[in-house]
Amino acid sequence: MRADYKTVKLSGESELIIQKSKFLTYVKRVETEQAAIDFINDIKKLHHTATHNCSAYIIGDHDQIQKANDDGEPSGTAGFPMLEVLKKQGLKDTAVVVTRYFGGIKLGGGGLIRAYGRATTEGIAATGVVERKLHQLMNVAIDYSWLGKVENETRQSPYPLVEIVYEEDVRLLINVPIAETEQFVEWMTEITSGQAEISSLSTSFLEFDN
Repeated sequence: MRADYKTVKLSGESELIIQKSKFLTYVKRVETEQAAIDFINDIKKLHHTATHNCSAYIIGDHDQIQKANDDGEPSGTAGFPMLEVLKKQGLKDTAVVVTRYFGGIKLGGGGLIRAYGRATTEGIAATGVVERKLHQLMNVAIDYSWLGKVENETRQSPYPLVEIVYEEDVRLLINVPIAETEQFVEWMTEITSGQAEISSLSTSFLEFDN
């Protein structure tokens, strides 16, 4: 399983006018190819009168699913430059549809490539990019006499404190980046003089604005 990767926020859109043609960009996070296909079909239904609904998506831990569709534009002038933007930005699990309403002025091959690339870039910027980082939820069980110090140290650390559970002992649930779990255990052992019982619970992704 990948530990850290970049993707877009859940969904977003933007609008761009170039030489009287309107380019509407729709961006969505997708985790399966079927989800990408469904998203593209939804936009096509929404804009069934548009001149073109061009699309691109990239999915998978190793970008193993990559597709681009020019939807009637000259070959290689729409879907491919859209896909290239996704790849250059290092995005995963992302689908983009650029809907074009023709304004009467032909842009030429180079103009189309620039237009679809720019529309995709602006759509991604409007949507926002996040970095998803795999975290391990750590369970730290201590005597109540340690609570003040451990809670204070944790809140001043980069590790998010999720919850404090008050039982016979007190337990702190703390999210730690998967690559830093050993470092965290050493740190927590040091500040508690070895008096903490530390164990690993579930893993999950946390999102941070890029």
